[in-house]
Amino acid sequence: MRNIFFTFVVLSGSWVIAQDANETKDKTPKYSNEFLNLGVGARSFGLALSSVAYSSDVTSGYWNPAGLLELEKDQGMLMHSSYFGGLASYDYVAFATEVDAESKLAVSVIRFSVDDIPDTRFLFDANGAINYDNIQFFAASDYAFIGSYARRLKLFGGVKAGGNIKIVRRVVGNFSNAWGFGIDAGLQKQIKDWKLGLTVRDVFGTFNAWSHNTSELEEVYALTGNSLPASSVEITLPRTIFGGTRNWRFGENITLMATLDLDFTFDGKRNTLIKSNFASIDPHGGMEVGYENRFFLRLGLGQFQKTENFEGKKSWVMQPTAGLGVDLDQVTIDYALTDAFNKAEGLYSHVFSIKINFDVKE
Repeated sequence: MRNIFFTFVVLSGSWVIAQDANETKDKTPKYSNEFLNLGVGARSFGLALSSVAYSSDVTSGYWNPAGLLELEKDQGMLMHSSYFGGLASYDYVAFATEVDAESKLAVSVIRFSVDDIPDTRFLFDANGAINYDNIQFFAASDYAFIGSYARRLKLFGGVKAGGNIKIVRRVVGNFSNAWGFGIDAGLQKQIKDWKLGLTVRDVFGTFNAWSHNTSELEEVYALTGNSLPASSVEITLPRTIFGGTRNWRFGENITLMATLDLDFTFDGKRNTLIKSNFASIDPHGGMEVGYENRFFLRLGLGQFQKTENFEGKKSWVMQPTAGLGVDLDQVTIDYALTDAFNKAEGLYSHVFSIKINFDVKE
């Protein structure tokens, strides 16, 4: 009964906050802490970030903490990717281990940063001449520190459940910084040939408290006629993700996995495939073909959006993804290519991740 009550409170609390946000959607930003929605693990990128149901390794601490219960070994992962032609760096490191036979623990760190941004406030010297030596540089960096815990419950015949506690740190040079705190929750359940998953991110909202170093900005803002920013609280609204996965085997060596996730947001209409005043739904999925459970080929499709060209004509666009993986027992290496067919040259990204198995549980 306690497990049922806890699950009900988590889902109900998330729904209430989402409905309140929907009523005040014009006052609440839709894309707060958006770096936490980029995804982790090259395998997931190759499958268009559809990982809530099948996630069963160290990346479950990000996708669905309930999936940590599938771990048979202590695992670590390193991932790196770059965006916007190398202007932005995205890095991820994580480690997962066993607490006891029925529970697992993981720690994850994410960093998204644009480094070496020129600060030209002092470009002109006291004589009004340009002095490039006066240019300084700063970084705009976002960090997330995530602690995950998973445990098998007796609810619904042995459902897997997990939760995250996350701390967010955002820094813009010496000008602004913020601290944030939030909670995620997840469930997974095997039903015959299907594996189903549910993740609720920012269950009760994630709150970022911003402070600004106005002494650094006062002169520039006065010259441009802008008002100095004030300390504020930014709220990241709840997001619910449902996922389903099914596996097939062909002969002794070939396997096929199909997966689909549905992202539900409740902050008004977004530019997604399905949208209404109540919720916007963003579907994304993929397929993975495996050979001898060692070599893998992945294809995915997601980010369905309607765009408008210069002539005012609207059309649907989508983002295909592709990936490769090789499992060398103790080490797994994955690669993914996203935005591969974007017409804008140079907007695709290469994602690499390395997963390491440390000790085998007897």
